Amino acid sequence: MRDISTFSAAIFDMDGTLVDSMSMWSDIDREYLAKYGIPMPPDLQKAIDPLTWEECELYFRDVLGIKKEPEEIGREWLDMALEKYEHEVPLKAGVREVLAYLKQNGLSIGVASSSSRAMIEGALGAHDILRYFDAIVSCDEAGAGKPDPACYLAAAEKLGKKPADCVVFEDLPNGIRAGRSAGMTVIAVDDAYSRPMDEEKKKLADGYIRDFRELLPRNKG
Repeated sequence: MRDISTFSAAIFDMDGTLVDSMSMWSDIDREYLAKYGIPMPPDLQKAIDPLTWEECELYFRDVLGIKKEPEEIGREWLDMALEKYEHEVPLKAGVREVLAYLKQNGLSIGVASSSSRAMIEGALGAHDILRYFDAIVSCDEAGAGKPDPACYLAAAEKLGKKPADCVVFEDLPNGIRAGRSAGMTVIAVDDAYSRPMDEEKKKLADGYIRDFRELLPRNKG
């Protein structure tokens, strides 16, 4: 695997990559639907994984039958999630160390996430790592959800870097596809939620890690 310090920029997905939050979202969806007497569909996560934040709001209203305006659904999600990000959801192992290493080596750092900008900034701020990031792009802002490469291309543009000079970190197959379609090197990140998809992730990605500390020089070879 190529040394990450040789890239010009690193772009991270957020949920399941920087923060161990995928199970949190299942809990939030279940709790939220229960407030309105709606059972949790067994295939919900699969249905909404490719959607942007705004598309998810519409899905909950139009498909699942929440009788509220999409923006209000989004605000309720945001309030529930930020509480959990601050008090329950940990950073993935080695995140602080690898962000510091990238900064020390002069890389620009971005986030490209399906979550809303408010959610991204709130989650990164709750863990005191927002200061490391030079660009934040939500899929809503880019105009398409993953596996469309728009989110990653927009992040590279904001960072002022060519796609070929960027390394992407992703935990889900659709995110890996998005990064590869953008012309970037993609490293798959282990996550409990997507572990059943590991073989697919390894086939799609240029590399695979279980812990970000594997990328630090002292832990190689």
